[in-house]
Amino acid sequence: MILSDTISMEKIEKYMSITQEARSKATPSTANSEDENRLRSMLRMCDDYIADAKHFAKQGDLVSSFGAINYAHAWLDAAVKIGLMDGHGDDRLFTLP
Repeated sequence: MILSDTISMEKIEKYMSITQEARSKATPSTANSEDENRLRSMLRMCDDYIADAKHFAKQGDLVSSFGAINYAHAWLDAAVKIGLMDGHGDDRLFTLP
C-alpha cells in the first residue's frame, strides 16, 4: 500500500462523497425534544463544515477543505456514536456504538 501525503482535489471529492453518503444514510433516533435539539445543532455543524469544505476547495485551499470535510464527517460520526442517529450497522461510514 502506498501512502500519500498530498491532498488533491480527487481526495477531497472522495471524502466529500463519503460524508454525503453518511449524511444520507444516518437517520435520527432521538427520544425527546432535548435530543432533537442536540441533533439539529450537530447536523447544522455538519452541514456548515460541508459548505466550508466546498468553499475552501473552490478557493484552491485544499488543506482547509480537507480539514473541514473531516470535521463534517466527525459531527455525523459523533451523533451516531452517542445514539442520536442510527448508522444502520454501517461500520465503514461510522464508528458504531
